[in-house]
Amino acid sequence: MRAAAAGAAAHARNPASERAAWSCATCYARVMSLGDFGAIFEALAGANVRYLVVGGVAVVLHGHTRFTSDVDLVVELESANVRRAMEALVALGYRPRAPVPALDFADAGKRRAWIDEKNLTVFSLWSPARPATEIDVFVEEPFDFAEAHARAIHVDLDGVPVSAASIDDLVALKRRVARPKDLDDIAELLAIQQVRDGR
Repeated sequence: MRAAAAGAAAHARNPASERAAWSCATCYARVMSLGDFGAIFEALAGANVRYLVVGGVAVVLHGHTRFTSDVDLVVELESANVRRAMEALVALGYRPRAPVPALDFADAGKRRAWIDEKNLTVFSLWSPARPATEIDVFVEEPFDFAEAHARAIHVDLDGVPVSAASIDDLVALKRRVARPKDLDDIAELLAIQQVRDGR
């Protein structure tokens, strides 16, 4: 399932006022209404995985409602943590797109080889039970994980803890890629940040 944007016509809306009025609880509720996303976060929490949500779901969590159908994750690449993450996702029915065992992702040497030999940036997983919701896990931590985790927003979604990268970290990531949708997200995130900061 997907996060849906509000249905009102764009010319009839005041985005700045809407951003100010949106509560975090409303944004979180929109994400939790997506069964697949909620199940993924619950599985990771149950396995005590240290991770940060980035990408479209993180943008929604910060207050900009837009369509997204996948989950982008930065998992702390400590071996036991990665193993817990892969085991949790496999138990949920996810499997790698590549023809390798999911637990190979816990091997730092194999990740390094994928980066050097295949230019791999994310390890993609899919589930036949959840075909519309793929998971992309960064093969390298794109920032210092401990520092980013300290800057992150940590929210409770109906009893399920979810950690999402800060606006500053999301903007930095999206500037590296700079696709049209990333540029749109950057503009929205910066506008939300201005409203939150009272600027």
